[in-house]
Amino acid sequence: MYPRLEINLKKLEHNTRLIRQMCERHNVKIWGVTKCFCANPMAAMAMLKGGADMLADSRIENLKKLKDIPCKKVLLRIPMHCEVNDVVLYSDYSQNSELSTLKLLGEAAQKIGKIHNVIIMLDLGDLREGVWPDNIDEFVGEAVKIKGIEIKGFGVNLTCYGGVIPDEINLSKLVEISKDMGEKYNLDVEIISGGNSSSLYLLKESRLPKGINNLRVGEAILLGRETAFGERLDGLYDDAFVLKAQIVELKEKPSVPIGNIGMDAFGGKPVFEDKGMMKRAIAAMGRQDIDINLIRPFDDDIKLIGASSDHTILDITNSKKNYKVGDAVEFYLDYGGLLKAATSEYVHKILI
Repeated sequence: MYPRLEINLKKLEHNTRLIRQMCERHNVKIWGVTKCFCANPMAAMAMLKGGADMLADSRIENLKKLKDIPCKKVLLRIPMHCEVNDVVLYSDYSQNSELSTLKLLGEAAQKIGKIHNVIIMLDLGDLREGVWPDNIDEFVGEAVKIKGIEIKGFGVNLTCYGGVIPDEINLSKLVEISKDMGEKYNLDVEIISGGNSSSLYLLKESRLPKGINNLRVGEAILLGRETAFGERLDGLYDDAFVLKAQIVELKEKPSVPIGNIGMDAFGGKPVFEDKGMMKRAIAAMGRQDIDINLIRPFDDDIKLIGASSDHTILDITNSKKNYKVGDAVEFYLDYGGLLKAATSEYVHKILI
């Protein structure tokens, strides 16, 4: 059935293994981030086979899918108060930045006779989650008093929101604060997590500050590139995930609509370039299924010219392939495109 997202498990395992080898040379362990493919258990297992040390996800609903896989699991998104009971049941670690949440996690853990491990997140300038460095001493001083939790490390998120690139300055600050807090409060700091796939360029250039011993890796494994500059990583596949859509109409039509132009279905007023008659294919896939701005045809001679909720319109005039109705068109996906396709219930997921 189409549209379909094909997930190549061998390529996922291969990509994970190469990144694991890169990280091992610098004494860095990796968490395989499963959120972009909604924690499909088979894809998660491919990460583990490739050498991921733990599995990590932003949603507790996804970690529940992985409950029968025998490995440590991490909740990446700051827990909501309403989900603390599930957090201590389904995650071994969670990332945190609020004392009120830590208190609730401690209470939930004590109820079931557990100690819940937490990573304290620092905000080093990207302005997403994290305790501001000026307040970290006071924060940790209060956190260590909370029963039912144990501080196991410190982490930072960079790039995802503010686009701040990890470098020697901000990551060295993370190491310094982690060590200072560990010494002052007698903490067992087992994890200093220096970010995500955007930190891999530092590893590649042997510039990752000493002391960083963990990275949370998703996109590099899934799409074969680091995320600070979007560069391909040597030896990694960029097509472990392939989107395929079936052609339902194929006709020659003008390139510009005929009549007065008003709003399209999404409230915008479209603009068209007159290219004369065009060989146009309609694929049965639209904006309800995918983000058309974040996919790219395998066939470089195909131009993606627009989409409605349910249809994607392609210019195949210059393609050397003789497409027919019923044929499938293949697409590469960017990170956001993969996230949307994996989340859509209308896109079939096929493991190969």
